[in-house]
Amino acid sequence: NGLNQIISSLTDPKALKIVVETLGFQHLDLEVTVPRVIIFRDAIVDLLSVEMGARLTPKARDGWMTFLNYVGGSYIYVRVKFSERLRLIAASWATASGKTADEVEAAELAAAEGEEGKEGEEQMASGAVEDAAMAAEKMAEEAKAAEAKKKKGKSWFGSSSKKGSGGKGAAGGE
Repeated sequence: NGLNQIISSLTDPKALKIVVETLGFQHLDLEVTVPRVIIFRDAIVDLLSVEMGARLTPKARDGWMTFLNYVGGSYIYVRVKFSERLRLIAASWATASGKTADEVEAAELAAAEGEEGKEGEEQMASGAVEDAAMAAEKMAEEAKAAEAKKKKGKSWFGSSSKKGSGGKGAAGGE
């Protein structure tokens, strides 16, 4: 799968760039946006949290969030930078292959439909991946703060550790 390919190439930056760009092109049919990247990232990190429990350290969690922000930002970058070029190539190919103006226009309309939901991608074209990564990091921090606020009111971890210790934890130290 894609995440496995990316993880396998983390030690080689050039290979990583090629893998991420290739996967970005494979995801052009999807509308990858910053909010969707955040949803996907949070889902993966939450899955890791559930599966690994306490073994997923805060540093590892931040690493995964940064990693998935990079991948999502790269997908957005590929879409912003190359979708216009691909539309131009498709229109040129339609013209060169002898299609009528109506067929070329239909191809352009189909390509333009892919632009729906570009909520902020126009801004990212100028700043590209850096802006996307910064926006994603900001949203990640806000989500992390909201999650910490939610957890602060709950005693899920505290009650869980008392059950696991058989009641010896805090009482045994007094």
